Amino acid sequence: MNFPRIIKEVGRGTHGSRELSGADAETLFGAMLEGKVPELELGALLIAYRIKGESAAELQGFMGALAAHTLALEAPPGVLPVLLPSYNGARKLPNLTPLLAMLLAREGVPVLVHGPSQAHGRVTSAALFAELGIPICENGDAIAKSLAADRLVYAPVSALSPGLDRLLAMRARLGVRSSAHTLAKLIDPFSGKALRVVPVTHPDYLKRMREFLSAAGTPAMLLRGSEGEPVAGPRRALATECFHDGVSISLASAEFSPDAALPASIEAGETVRWIRAALAGEVPIPQTLLRQCAWTAAAARGEWSALDSQDGSRKSTTLA
Repeated sequence: MNFPRIIKEVGRGTHGSRELSGADAETLFGAMLEGKVPELELGALLIAYRIKGESAAELQGFMGALAAHTLALEAPPGVLPVLLPSYNGARKLPNLTPLLAMLLAREGVPVLVHGPSQAHGRVTSAALFAELGIPICENGDAIAKSLAADRLVYAPVSALSPGLDRLLAMRARLGVRSSAHTLAKLIDPFSGKALRVVPVTHPDYLKRMREFLSAAGTPAMLLRGSEGEPVAGPRRALATECFHDGVSISLASAEFSPDAALPASIEAGETVRWIRAALAGEVPIPQTLLRQCAWTAAAARGEWSALDSQDGSRKSTTLA
């Protein structure tokens, strides 16, 4: 590929750059995943897309390349497995993604949580699962066995897509996130036979993800997650968009408490003690998290109409 030409096209900033075709974007990202882009040019491309942002066509092309470089897993029969991408970790609020995963598993919903191989100074779900005694699955066989036996798996992204893991690791050298972080939240080793829970933090990404998930046609839930994690903010109202079979469902719940009880600190040990107490019924679980769990479990079971019965508002839209 002519990398200088591509950098010239996409590297002119938010307003001056041009987008690649879906086919060219797929070829480019495939080369990035395979380590075929020289380091200097790779860094230029990652920063260019950080500034420009991916168009809908480019994002679809990138995802096409990622699908060809992702571990293929067979979905367990029955309830759809739920994919929880946990790449941000705790910064100011405790990371409650493991609690959401454990609540779903307790409801009989299989859950695959995946995240980075490097922590970048935050309290990650990997650290919390380790404290909880839940093993990290490093390969496809271990993932399949744990899903079947325990309905709960944590896997590093290196087990799902080594090429994507290498791109994510570039953050340590570049200082910022890149398109790789966007795609990590969308990776699907079950090839559409899973429910993706996709968290975003910024309005621009909310719009971009909405466009992608609307076109994808596979089950998904989109929300403003707590500090970028796939779990609802415990102290603010919950709003979620669901996508399935050409329909978009907007859900909102006014149930929340600005004073919801949380772990005393974001540290792994304190968070794990609080999670265990919450699961044992010794401390109350935030209402927004309980609502998210109920909505997610219903969607994983294919009970989309049951979402009408939840306390909150619903708006359905048929996608073009």
